[in-house]
Amino acid sequence: MGIVAVLAVVRAEFPQLAEPRIAESHVEVNADSVAAAMPHTDFSATATAKKHKIYSVPSFKACFPDTQSVQLAAAMKWGVKRVKNREDAEKRKSELVYVGANPYYHIDKLYSSIPYLVPRAAVLLQDIGQAFFDSLYVKGINLHRPIVTSVLRTEADVTKLRRHNGNATENSCHLYGTTFDICYNRYETVQDPDGPERRAVRNDSLKYVLCEVLRDMREQGRCYIKYEVKQGCFHMTVR
Repeated sequence: MGIVAVLAVVRAEFPQLAEPRIAESHVEVNADSVAAAMPHTDFSATATAKKHKIYSVPSFKACFPDTQSVQLAAAMKWGVKRVKNREDAEKRKSELVYVGANPYYHIDKLYSSIPYLVPRAAVLLQDIGQAFFDSLYVKGINLHRPIVTSVLRTEADVTKLRRHNGNATENSCHLYGTTFDICYNRYETVQDPDGPERRAVRNDSLKYVLCEVLRDMREQGRCYIKYEVKQGCFHMTVR
């Protein structure tokens, strides 16, 4: 009884002595040994994150059907007062954001527009470019920047453009700083200046990825988009 009492006191003072002891193992387990035991398991695939597939959209025209009248209503709601000419645009910079330089997209050489948008549209454009980068990354595709071919047009630009472009309307959505065009058949490959030249990806593959991004943006209610066949671009207006 005395021994039992002493053990009880010791257990009360040092409860960890009563816990089960497990001998530490010094056996190293590596992928090769596990693979040898499970020959049908592809450990190289499980060790690397799986690349997402490219699905594109079922139909370009069906997914991006927003007409001029639909986009014009949004442009007049969210846009600035129509810009008359380049001089007028210089006076309106308090209402507009310069979008001529951005790491996520490339502004093409502009002949009939200037690189300015209302803040709401500028954020949309950057989000599209960033989402495109993210999508390319998870699909294991070399990074490319989408190319913006048209941005804010002045009334003088529209008058000049209508002389040789039948699709250019007199009351263009581009007049309000809410609208821009993204080319779908040309992209700029992102190169590492200190590394080897990266291989360009087929434009069709990049177009499919861009379509996924734009469909998501449209379904989120952030923009209206028209798939322009003759112009080779997505014509879009912020919502």
